[in-house]
Amino acid sequence: MALALVYDPRYQTWDSWSSLMCEAYAGQQLAINVPESEWRAWASGVNAIDVFMNEAIPSPQYYENWRDWAAALVNAVNQKV
Repeated sequence: MALALVYDPRYQTWDSWSSLMCEAYAGQQLAINVPESEWRAWASGVNAIDVFMNEAIPSPQYYENWRDWAAALVNAVNQKV
């Protein structure tokens, strides 16, 4: 069973955090340099990655900003550790 890697979004900018995630999941071909205004579409791509498919990953549609969604993503992935 593969473990999902999600970087902590605290103290990071959108560009920094999304770039780290793109690097971690390079094989999944996440879009790079997506503007912060389009974070929900990018986050939907993260949710479609196979390692996240069986997790209780939060939908980005329920969050006002990327940072809150990313924090929920960290909590969803780390709850089994």
